[in-house]
Amino acid sequence: MPRKSAQADENEKVQENQEEELIKQKYEDEIAKLNTMLAAVLKYLSDDDVEEIDIEVLLNNTEGLREWWDQYRERNRKQIEVEIQKSLSDLSLEELESIREQINEKKK
Repeated sequence: MPRKSAQADENEKVQENQEEELIKQKYEDEIAKLNTMLAAVLKYLSDDDVEEIDIEVLLNNTEGLREWWDQYRERNRKQIEVEIQKSLSDLSLEELESIREQINEKKK
């Protein structure tokens, strides 16, 4: 099997470093966006003029928050499904039938 040349090894290392830098930059950008959203949420929550916390106001007025929340919820969908499946065996027949009716109503 032919050995790689020193130049090929060097090119491969440079490419790997570039890829690592891109990934690092992506994470840094994501952290910066999350920090901005967190600061906006905390500013809203700490506002003495706000008498009642309104999640929709937060989602509508904090850039990127609704998209992040939707993505977060979708990533956790599988976990919710597993939790529901595990809990089904603990329910009574009446409770299961009620759930089935609710599901059938949603399908209509």
